[in-house]
Amino acid sequence: ADEHLDLDDGRWEDIHVVTGALKLFFRELPEPLVPFSHFDKFIAAIKMQDPTRRGRCVRDLVFSLPPAHHDTMKVLFRHLCRVIEYKEENRMSVQSIAIVFGPTLLRPASEEGNMAMHMVFQNQVVEHILNQYSYIF
Repeated sequence: ADEHLDLDDGRWEDIHVVTGALKLFFRELPEPLVPFSHFDKFIAAIKMQDPTRRGRCVRDLVFSLPPAHHDTMKVLFRHLCRVIEYKEENRMSVQSIAIVFGPTLLRPASEEGNMAMHMVFQNQVVEHILNQYSYIF
C-alpha cells in the first residue's frame, strides 16, 4: 500500500521479521507467483522422468508466465540462490528453501486432492528452479 517504512528502525534488524514479511507477501497474493492456470503444467513437468525434457519443459513454462510473474520470479529466485550460498551459516539449503517457499509460490486453485502429494511436487518445482537458475533465466 502507501505505507512508508523506515528500514533503519530496529525491528527490521531481525532477519526472521524480514523473511516472514516476504513469505506473507507472497502467501497473501490473490494469485500465487505461479498462476493457478500454470499449476498443473508445472506439476506435470516436474513428474517427467527424462531430466532433459523435464528441464526444458520447466524452462519453457517459466518463460510462458506473464511478464510480472516471470520478472518477479527471476529476482526472487536470484535472491534465494544467494541465500543458499550461505547455507553453512544460515542452514537454508536448496531443500529447506523449497520446503518454505514451495506451497507459497505454487498452489492449486482449490485444495481438492491429495495436499501432501501436491506439496512434494510443489517443493520439487521450486528446488528444480533453484538448482537450474542459470539455465532457466
